[in-house]
Amino acid sequence: MTDATASPMTRIQQKNRDLILAGALEAFSANGLRGATIDQIAKAAGLSKPNVLYYFPSKDDIHKALLTALLDMWLAPMQQIDPAGEPLEEVLAYVRAKMLMSRDFPRESRLFAHEILQGAPHLTEILGGGLREIVDRTVGVLEGWMAEGRLARVEPRHLIFSIWAMTQHYADFETQVRAVLGEGRDPVAEGGAFLDDLYRKLLTP
Repeated sequence: MTDATASPMTRIQQKNRDLILAGALEAFSANGLRGATIDQIAKAAGLSKPNVLYYFPSKDDIHKALLTALLDMWLAPMQQIDPAGEPLEEVLAYVRAKMLMSRDFPRESRLFAHEILQGAPHLTEILGGGLREIVDRTVGVLEGWMAEGRLARVEPRHLIFSIWAMTQHYADFETQVRAVLGEGRDPVAEGGAFLDDLYRKLLTP
């Protein structure tokens, strides 16, 4: 079987790989990992089953690649926190970015949350490696700002956990949020304003 990722991919190969991951997101979101099939993924991607298997040897490989890409996307806003920036505004910008991701990528958030609830069998190495390294770097920045008196002192890892929980709730429990708020309300706009006020009060020295 050809390993399509062993060498730099052509534009067509990258396009096909992206189509497969998009199709996999649709199939996994609708049917779960166990219920989704390669045939469903191929149909959603608009490719043949052999073409899908050219890029990924198995459904588990597709699932892992999709989750890895999602994790990279979730972590991108954290890596954009600027140590030279204004501390409170940098944290609030991160909160706002996470809220926008909950609005724009609810299926991706729920798929990632489901993986974590299952014990993260496809992400164990990444969670213990790359994720922790990025969080540790961010904690170092936060602790530096707190030591300088530019942010109120809180436990930085739990601050990060709370931001994840508060923002991703609007994606993972979207149906519940909308049911409680009722029609005509904008959960992300309202939630974003609430969280901006909450963290501003919490973190202002």
